[in-house]
Amino acid sequence: MIPLRDNAAPRRLTPINTALIAANIAVFVYELSLGARVTAFVGRFAMVPAAVTRALSTNALALHELAAHRSLGALAPLLTTVTSMFIHGGLWHVAGNMLYLFIFGAAVEYRMGAARYLIFYLAAGIAAALATVWIAPESSVPVIGASGAIAGVLGAYFILYPRGRILTIIPIFIFVQFVEIPAVIYLLVWFAVQLYAGLEEGGRAAAMGGVAWWAHVGGFMFGVALGPMLAVNRPRRRRSG
Repeated sequence: MIPLRDNAAPRRLTPINTALIAANIAVFVYELSLGARVTAFVGRFAMVPAAVTRALSTNALALHELAAHRSLGALAPLLTTVTSMFIHGGLWHVAGNMLYLFIFGAAVEYRMGAARYLIFYLAAGIAAALATVWIAPESSVPVIGASGAIAGVLGAYFILYPRGRILTIIPIFIFVQFVEIPAVIYLLVWFAVQLYAGLEEGGRAAAMGGVAWWAHVGGFMFGVALGPMLAVNRPRRRRSG
């Protein structure tokens, strides 16, 4: 199912959501410009679960070193829980993620306001990264992509817009069908697919590469839990056209 638009966002181009999309695209264009050097770039800024596990297990030592102004190196793996969400592995990877962010993010930002939405987005990405670490704490496979943070946006949308509707493309063999699906149904199906795939593969996908299913599950649950706490009650205005 490919989403095309929703009916909940009063404005499609909200400031933070648009800036996040632009930032992800800019980083991807920069990756393309690196050529063979992109491997080193990804190695530096991707999130490696095993490195984060080690950093968390020595957290007390890391904070002591930071307080002594001696080194930030011990904390560097923790920072990758943020930097990794702006890196993508290919055109379809970034395009798919940005499509979902474009469709669902504006309505969530409208309810939260710009500042709260930015904090929420980054926190959801961190929560999704930590979910992957929890599932595969010894994995040395780099994890990249904004999908965990975007899953948080989907979780918040699920709670904030239960009456929303999503215009969706459903491919049927060589034909395509345009169907307007209630948001709760669309997102429940999406979450069920992620959860089923995560349970089916366990920690194997995270440990061996592939889709970070548990980042999606963790991000979505984070959004369901925190989204309503950050929302501001606003009058509902439908876009015309």
